Amino acid sequence: MGRYVDGFVVPVPKTSLAAYRRMSQKAGKVWREHGALEYIECVADDVKRGKWTSFPQSVKLKRGEVVVFSYIVYKSRAHRDRVNAKVMKDKRLASMMDPEALPFDGKRFIWGGFKVLVDA
Repeated sequence: MGRYVDGFVVPVPKTSLAAYRRMSQKAGKVWREHGALEYIECVADDVKRGKWTSFPQSVKLKRGEVVVFSYIVYKSRAHRDRVNAKVMKDKRLASMMDPEALPFDGKRFIWGGFKVLVDA
């Protein structure tokens, strides 16, 4: 059975990047403790606005923001579902569930689950 990946794209104000990092470090620790294989957060470095589509356009990036691309790797979708069920009950993440407390605009946060097609 192939691995499974949850992928995220989120606009983060540059002034909130340190707070986002602290939140992500905490979240990553929780996900890993509950069984995620990998938890990766990446800040855009070479991401340009496209003519029709791009990472900045996907999150309606505003001046002073940066795109963050993240992913969590699991053994399978079933494994992802078990891990996420545990994570959502973990009290250490309760403060991160409040949309008003997030260091980014949750309305422009993109998320999806993906089957791995190629793992070279």
